[in-house]
Amino acid sequence: AGPYVNVESNISYPDGDYSGATTDLHIGYEGALSDKADFYVQGGPSFLAVDGTDGSETEFSGKLGVSVAATDTIGVYGEVSGISAEDTAGDDIVNWGAKAGVKFTF
Repeated sequence: AGPYVNVESNISYPDGDYSGATTDLHIGYEGALSDKADFYVQGGPSFLAVDGTDGSETEFSGKLGVSVAATDTIGVYGEVSGISAEDTAGDDIVNWGAKAGVKFTF
């Protein structure tokens, strides 16, 4: 538990053609909610490199996640994320994402 740094790059290849990459440089904190549940929260700049453009854009992004040990061999997790952006009219918006899953260990 405690503070951490997370650097993550996500690259997109729709139909096998490179379209861009987003690299996050996040500072975060993780800890326990209970004996069976943990959380993390992280945020910082995201660098977006889009195919066909010079340079990159910098946005702000963050993530909040929780994991729960349902049994000794089954864990359940979820994450909500957001990244700043502009819509086609030039207004500031936030693009939201979410994921959930189950992890089976042997």
